[in-house]
Amino acid sequence: MKKLLLLMAVTGMVLSVHAQEFVKGTNIVSAGVGLGSSILSYSSASQTPALSLQYERGVWDIGGPGVISLGGYLGYKGYSYSGKGGSYSYDQKWHYTVIGIRSAYHYNGLKADKIDVYGGAMLSYNHLSYSYSDNSGVGTFTGAGSYGSGVGLSLYVGGRYFFTGNIAALIELGYGVAYLNIGIAIKF
Repeated sequence: MKKLLLLMAVTGMVLSVHAQEFVKGTNIVSAGVGLGSSILSYSSASQTPALSLQYERGVWDIGGPGVISLGGYLGYKGYSYSGKGGSYSYDQKWHYTVIGIRSAYHYNGLKADKIDVYGGAMLSYNHLSYSYSDNSGVGTFTGAGSYGSGVGLSLYVGGRYFFTGNIAALIELGYGVAYLNIGIAIKF
């Protein structure tokens, strides 16, 4: 993580012209697509990318070169698996809806052009909808499944590059809903 922050800092210094600081009162809405996930480790299952909507607001100016944000998160991740043995076949589906509260520290000491770097954590509730069906007519189930719903914690580092004063591309690396998240952000 330290190497990623250092790389982002160096990149920001190279591109410096006008600062796009994340300050107290800044509002950002983001939409992203994530790759990889720690929610379910079923390697042979087909899966959807993690889809997310996020909102954050600069809430606490901590007196140094940075601001702490607070916001919300809504995400989706799905898996499906089908199996067959002789004349018997079955389908399983896992659909996760993730609702979370995020907070991040936005470092403003770079004096970088159009760059916002941050790191934070998210506390979430991961709601699972599970279904199983087979061709025997007996094995049909819909419910929580053996993996269950539960609380999750995600840690992440990220950055945004502002193409205009309000529109940015974002990238986040972390552990949780997605290992890599890319998307677009709108500042207002």
